[in-house]
Amino acid sequence: MTTPATTTAAVMGAGSWGTAFALVLADAGNDVRIWGRRPELCEAINATGQNPDYLPGIDLPDRITATSDPAEALAGADVVVLAVPSQQLRANLTEWGAHIGERAVMVSLMKGVELGTHKRMSEVIAELTGAGPERIAVVSGPNLAKEIARREPAASVVACEDPAVAEHLQRLCHSEAFRPYTITDVIGAELGGTTKNIIGLAVGVCQGLGFGDNTKASVITRGLAETARLGHAIGADPMTFAGLAGMGDLVATCSSPLSRNRTFGEKLGQGLSVEEVAAQTRQVAEGVKSCQSVAELAALHGVEMPIVDHVAALIAGDMTPEQLVKALISRQARPE
Repeated sequence: MTTPATTTAAVMGAGSWGTAFALVLADAGNDVRIWGRRPELCEAINATGQNPDYLPGIDLPDRITATSDPAEALAGADVVVLAVPSQQLRANLTEWGAHIGERAVMVSLMKGVELGTHKRMSEVIAELTGAGPERIAVVSGPNLAKEIARREPAASVVACEDPAVAEHLQRLCHSEAFRPYTITDVIGAELGGTTKNIIGLAVGVCQGLGFGDNTKASVITRGLAETARLGHAIGADPMTFAGLAGMGDLVATCSSPLSRNRTFGEKLGQGLSVEEVAAQTRQVAEGVKSCQSVAELAALHGVEMPIVDHVAALIAGDMTPEQLVKALISRQARPE
């Protein structure tokens, strides 16, 4: 593996995935500045070499520094990694997007569809920055942050419409433990990463209700079919959903207790309310925020997504966990 020349990267977001990806970039030989909203967290990262709130006990490379000043984080950055909650992206870019360099490549780690506009994160980035598709990329795959931060072997995809840019970013984040592949299907990478969180919530509900592997496997498989249907309608490459950004990410999210979406759904299945689970959770479960917007996006394109619809109804308080599972199984039988 060829080691790339040192690049300066700004990771905008000091949560678990942003910090873990900063570690990957640093391991690959890049200088990384993390921006965090809270000064006290940034000070703790600089003082201890760890992120005590999100990845306690994991030592970060010396190449990583942190700041709560977005202008300082973005100054001279060749690559800007966006790792804020998806529903906060517009507000954040409005606040500090002007500090992003005109030639910087922006990489989205976010997995969501914006409420109200039904835009994918790359579309929000393009709207607010004026950047062309050659400056906007997506990293997605089976990337549970704690496992990445522990440097357990993992793979992912870097998606960009410009294959040369995707290959450049691939080199920047190829470490001994992290293997990125390239694709040009940004739509498929984003959609797979978004819907898997919603399917993960449904699988978690099944787990919380005490159902076994047959039930969970059925939800995972039919969830992938729903994703592929919507992907076809909005221009994704169907092969993307058979790869790391599709099936790979879906399996990791639906099978691991480290998945915040599956864990959120499991607690719902055990009888807690959405508000009670949210109060117990430090990190955002993106499926909770995006299920309504994905359901609306599917309706706009005439695509049937019953699992997504039922999860949206559950989150809205219009359906119980028991009703969700019953409704999915009792639907009219049809060819697969």
